[in-house]
Amino acid sequence: MSNRSLANRRLTLPGGTDLAYRDNGRSTGKSSGHELTLVLLHGFCGSSAYWEKLLPLLEPRYRIITADLRGHGNSSGAGDRVLQMEQLADDIAELLSAIEADNIVLLGHSMGGYAALALAEKYPDLLSGLGLIHSTPMPDSPEAQEGREKAAAALANNGIVSFVDGLVPKLFAPSNLESDLISRAKEIGYGTAAADAAAAALGMKQRPDRSSVLESLQIPLLLVAGSEDAVIPPAKVFAAQGSRTRTEVLEGAGHMSMMEQPEKLASLLEEWLKTELNV
Repeated sequence: MSNRSLANRRLTLPGGTDLAYRDNGRSTGKSSGHELTLVLLHGFCGSSAYWEKLLPLLEPRYRIITADLRGHGNSSGAGDRVLQMEQLADDIAELLSAIEADNIVLLGHSMGGYAALALAEKYPDLLSGLGLIHSTPMPDSPEAQEGREKAAAALANNGIVSFVDGLVPKLFAPSNLESDLISRAKEIGYGTAAADAAAAALGMKQRPDRSSVLESLQIPLLLVAGSEDAVIPPAKVFAAQGSRTRTEVLEGAGHMSMMEQPEKLASLLEEWLKTELNV
């Protein structure tokens, strides 16, 4: 485990990729008579360390799995190919099978939400609940797709440090721009190889519209937005909803509520889990 990741275990996936993850091993949360497992997926240029302020608030009650997505943290790189959201979903499905996780509530932040939706589409029976935190089922607009191409080019030409230095301040609410959260998010981001970040950017560019996936799910859904999120504002977070959807706006939060407002996010998650899954 490094200070850029919380992962302290590894699973070798078919094909030889190592997926790094952390499992707190607790089993106090119950749903329908079985163990409840929270699975947390971080965003672009992040790692399991994105959740470091949230975990102590939730771990006493739940088994929690935090994974470093392929190409991020301590996991293997993406290689020479585009890092598709479907690949990230397959990786997580392999992990959940290997560790025999039951009654899974999948929580994805930003890009992690894109991977979570891809997993929900391909493996719907795995999930007891789904939460998207500062994420959206909508595809990139043409302008956003162009931005992904520019990001990949900038990463190839200038490296990860310059890119992360430009990216991170955009993720936080204006009131947090002078906080130590900025330097911490940058430190985590520097752990992503430039080639892997570029592969992930191009993978996000290619993701399809998954509004219909969200709308068709019959499990409890939680959509969390930040009132100050300039990356994915509330209207995009709430663009599609299922039949059992709860929407919440965290006032004063940007794109990083797990770092900006961990207590509020933890309280919201616990209340939702209690109401919807009786844990």
